[in-house]
Amino acid sequence: MLLLSLIIAHLLADFYLQTDRMVHDKLNNIKKHILHHFLVNTAVLAAGWLLFYRENDPVMNVVWPVLFITSTHLIIDLVKIKLVDQYTARENLNKLWFFILDQLLHLFMLLIALQLFYQKSLISNFDSFIKLLFEEGRQMDAASTILVIVIILILGTTVSGHLIRILLGSLPGQLLTFEGKYTFKNELKEPAYQQTSNGERGLSEQYSYMIFNKHDMSRGKLIGYIERLLVILLTYYSSYPAIAFIVTAKSIARFKQMDDRDWAEYFLLGTLTSMFMGIMFGILLREILN
Repeated sequence: MLLLSLIIAHLLADFYLQTDRMVHDKLNNIKKHILHHFLVNTAVLAAGWLLFYRENDPVMNVVWPVLFITSTHLIIDLVKIKLVDQYTARENLNKLWFFILDQLLHLFMLLIALQLFYQKSLISNFDSFIKLLFEEGRQMDAASTILVIVIILILGTTVSGHLIRILLGSLPGQLLTFEGKYTFKNELKEPAYQQTSNGERGLSEQYSYMIFNKHDMSRGKLIGYIERLLVILLTYYSSYPAIAFIVTAKSIARFKQMDDRDWAEYFLLGTLTSMFMGIMFGILLREILN
């Protein structure tokens, strides 16, 4: 339960208390970011000590774990910033792998903190997770179940959205605003030509219009969140055919934009990634809770 609480604290500090401006200029905002982690981890560990470990030394169960978690988080973030700037350039796939490795290292540090200061073995934690997935009849207590559901929901919405943005990169303005292409043809016929020729002759002009529209990016983010939540819910209940209706609804809403091949590929990649993550978290939730 303490591990689950620390994971939620990490996700809150990394994806809710960190603004887009802080993400874009993380080096200059690193102190504020680490302060967020220090505060949320202090709150979680202090609450854990008051509820379950009051007989233990608070310095050993609160102060040292908080300092260890925040200091290792700072080191990992600084190394990541340097490596990302040096090796990824504009390669979105490389940035994606750095992001996943960064999150796995933070999780590993949480496990190390529990082993150092709470004598909770890293191997035993891993073994408990494997048994929870594959051992029939193994159940969690109500509090742990709620924490797992919260973690899955955060992973399926905010974390997945951030991961998809890294994978797709920034959408060019001409694709973001493209609504459709319309062609009008105007023919001017010359009556004089009809006297000297059997056919009609004249001047033909063709006009092509690109229709643009300014989109609210927050709506797209909200649609993505709701989409993945629905996919997680449908996967949990094994209602896979219903997921097709979500894809159909998205395709109808973007029908005119499918005329542009670049936009269509961008849309397809984002939709497939979103669906994959929703199904993956839905299966994970089902295996843990059932």
